[in-house]
Amino acid sequence: MAAKPQQTGRRKKKPAQMAVITDCCTGCAGSPVCQTLCPVENCMQLIHDDQSNPFGYIWVDPLKCIGCKQCISQGPNREGMESLYLIGCPWDAIQMTPTDQVEKAYGTLEY
Repeated sequence: MAAKPQQTGRRKKKPAQMAVITDCCTGCAGSPVCQTLCPVENCMQLIHDDQSNPFGYIWVDPLKCIGCKQCISQGPNREGMESLYLIGCPWDAIQMTPTDQVEKAYGTLEY
């Protein structure tokens, strides 16, 4: 089964909800599975800084998230990922949040 290409263009509509990462994120020891499952290129980014845990944390770009929930869903059987069966974040660090609440934090988002 061939890997599905990542979406690289502008999203077509404003999603009803978006992925928001909580302070519980551990960066999955530097190899976050949610980032691999996301179909949007560079939407979920691993951030390293001196104040976070040694492996960093995930940041979701609010201008790219399409609200597809793949980051919290069961992992697909993609090429090279045959044994991956993630069902949600193991630390419950990903919260699907209504877009209007995200816009309260970031301002009105483009779509």
